[in-house]
Amino acid sequence: MANLAVWENYKKTLDPTTRDNLLKEYLQLVRNVASRMAIGFPNSVEYNDLVNTGVIGLIEAFNNYDPARGVKFETYAVPRIRGAILDELRALDWVPRSTRAKSREIERAMTKLENDLGRSPSESELAKQMNVSTDDLLRSLGDVSSTSLLSLDELICREDDSRQVPRIETIQNKAVNNVLNDLERSELRAYLINAISTLSEQERLVVALYYYEELTLKEIGEVMLISESRVSQIHTKSVLRLRALIREKFAL
Repeated sequence: MANLAVWENYKKTLDPTTRDNLLKEYLQLVRNVASRMAIGFPNSVEYNDLVNTGVIGLIEAFNNYDPARGVKFETYAVPRIRGAILDELRALDWVPRSTRAKSREIERAMTKLENDLGRSPSESELAKQMNVSTDDLLRSLGDVSSTSLLSLDELICREDDSRQVPRIETIQNKAVNNVLNDLERSELRAYLINAISTLSEQERLVVALYYYEELTLKEIGEVMLISESRVSQIHTKSVLRLRALIREKFAL
């Protein structure tokens, strides 16, 4: 990938040939992000569509990138590529309501068992609580593996008056410095670290390899000597449990 000197030279000259070469060079970055995100999406979401949308984020990052800040372009661009893809998926509302409902049902069951048992429930215990077979539960985990995106139209409660409003009405400008927001983020981060420690050893390993080592589910399966689909089920169960704990703690 291009170093900072190349970028600094381009920003001075704005040479169109250099621009084209840089964009072509970073297309692989878009493909990598799209490939990683596509793992958790249903088959109806086309990989090429993710790439095409990711290119929009790449171009935005390309135009706004400032090498003088000393940050690598890849570091700057990846969140914007992901954001462009997520924005498009949210606009399409590709997750069926039935799948969202199933996700919430699993979260509620996990929360109840967590409170009753004082530990993370096993898949067989979770299946029994939901009155389904373990195989049905595993299929459900596969179905909801991609529902971690937030719906901006979802009704949530305000903190001040407990009135239900669309999530989009509660979004604040994060660019504005706010000490309270910083404290809340710190508290959430600390709680999440503690919540991860309550996962099983296998679940913690999947979370660590996926989010910290940034391995794909297929690569994690190779490391753990289990199938990619099994890794996906473990990942989904872990995320749902963490999300349920956070919602219960912070009343989100």
